[in-house]
Amino acid sequence: MELGKIGRQVRDALTGTIRGAGDVVGTTMEVTRQNVVGALRAARDVVTESAGLAADTVSGAIQAASQTGTELGSATKGAVIGTIKGVGEVTTVTITAVSDIVRAAVKGGSDVGGDVNQVARSAAEGAISTTKTVTMSLQDMIVAIPRGAIKGAAEVGADLGLVAKGTVQGVVRGASETGADVIQAVQGTSRETVKATAEVGGDLASVARNAVVGAIDGARQIGVSAEEAASAAATGAIEAAEDIGGAAASAVRNAATGTIEGVKVVAKAPFAKK
Repeated sequence: MELGKIGRQVRDALTGTIRGAGDVVGTTMEVTRQNVVGALRAARDVVTESAGLAADTVSGAIQAASQTGTELGSATKGAVIGTIKGVGEVTTVTITAVSDIVRAAVKGGSDVGGDVNQVARSAAEGAISTTKTVTMSLQDMIVAIPRGAIKGAAEVGADLGLVAKGTVQGVVRGASETGADVIQAVQGTSRETVKATAEVGGDLASVARNAVVGAIDGARQIGVSAEEAASAAATGAIEAAEDIGGAAASAVRNAATGTIEGVKVVAKAPFAKK
């Protein structure tokens, strides 16, 4: 991905500071935040230019991490947090802005040959963690994050299933860090991930199953019931599939229920329209 002016500034600034940094997340966060704030305050049209500047910032941070051999997940998380906070200091953080930031992270990670599962997980975790500091609700975040992750993956030909798995894992971890309702967040994220997959023409069954796997893995890491998390993910996926209609509901139901990763997954009916 060819970088714009702010992307090059962030890449160059981080290249000189991130290597060997004791706190990669914190270092990346502060450099990206400062650059976003400076660029937006100098912009002639903050609302129009914020999305492009934010996406370019995240891409620049990921390129710096790749060039310096820095752990990509930590750099991605820091870049997403710093960019969202920077936007929030100057203008309103919107669903579109967060979606564009996560989309840029997934595309940037793919461009440097990174693990898209790791990048999606770190981007989602970082974005969710900002709900404590920016005026955007958890509900809006779980619409924005999957939309950006799946769209970014589709645009670079990445595995949508792996991105779905990472996205749900990241949301679980981020929700836990902020004290949010993890099970509610999982259900909403799974639902929005399947909806976004339908919009790009992806494999709904594969994405639904991977969302459940991500929920199970994430729940186990934070000590939440894997059965409850898996059920929430399956329920959200089926809710989306019911809205899509056709053969989607049956395919998603078959893929997202049963025994997965050693967990008996049972979706909870009725499946409310969202």
